Amino acid sequence: MKKKNILKGVLFVGIGASIYGMLATFVKMAYHDGFTTSEVTTSQFLLGIVGLLILNFIQTITSKQKLSSPSSKEVKMLLLAGTSLGCTSLFYYIAVQYINVSIAIVLLMQSVWFSVVVESIITKKLPNARKITSVIIVLVGTVLATNLINMDIELDWHGIFWGLMAAASYTMTMFTSNTLATHLPVFRKSIIMLCGGAVVVFGFLFFAQIGPMYSDGLKSLYLNFTENTEHIHSFNYSIFWTYGFVLALFGTIVPPILFNIGFPNAGLGLGSIVSSLELPVSVTMAFVLLGEKVFFIQWIGIILILFAIVLMNLPSRSEVKSVEFS
Repeated sequence: MKKKNILKGVLFVGIGASIYGMLATFVKMAYHDGFTTSEVTTSQFLLGIVGLLILNFIQTITSKQKLSSPSSKEVKMLLLAGTSLGCTSLFYYIAVQYINVSIAIVLLMQSVWFSVVVESIITKKLPNARKITSVIIVLVGTVLATNLINMDIELDWHGIFWGLMAAASYTMTMFTSNTLATHLPVFRKSIIMLCGGAVVVFGFLFFAQIGPMYSDGLKSLYLNFTENTEHIHSFNYSIFWTYGFVLALFGTIVPPILFNIGFPNAGLGLGSIVSSLELPVSVTMAFVLLGEKVFFIQWIGIILILFAIVLMNLPSRSEVKSVEFS
């Protein structure tokens, strides 16, 4: 039975990571069709909240036992934590405007070593030799995966900056989602966090697209950050039935559900290894559907990053012995 549960966990985490890895390709396709970052993120979060509300309602009326409800303090903490979720999507999608999807996902995966730094700060302990080695391998793999050596791919510093910002906020999302209100049903917890993320997304919509249309002061303020005024126009509601449903399904509904089912069965270490499937799936999707160039040296870098993730999450000898004796 235990083996069956582990297999089930690996399967769910793997499917969830693969689905999430497809997301950036659909975002890039939405950009090609003239939609803005504000429209993409707004449709994803709005439809995601609606979808989770429906699922939460179904779970509530069909559950044979009373489901846990959050306290007012937990609601505030989850809303605050959800802002990092909104920032991750926003920063990641802005990065995709400037650089290839294959490069953006590599930058997002810098959360692997960001998390090591955050963990060492929180625990006030230096990381062990294996984690340090893994971080070095990730950095070497990143140099290769972004093709910094040959520079056959143009790298816009705007894209690099927003990609690293996405990795930083993604790191915070992982830490908060694994520690806050773990007793809550996944749908209820996800809805509250999405509402927190929606505040960030709606704020960006007002600042970058809607506000500058009606206020010269806001437009002047916005133009201090960018010279691009093409996306200052009325909201294009067709995003909801063209890409919004797919973005919500692949970004805010299905992967979190699969992860929450899969991780308890697979375990955090094995689950983290399997979830790294997001990286090759995202690069492959960008290569197949968008025709992005992916050089051999980049695949070597991607393999190194995947190897570092496996190395970082393998159990130590002491952990293996404790499991054997238990």
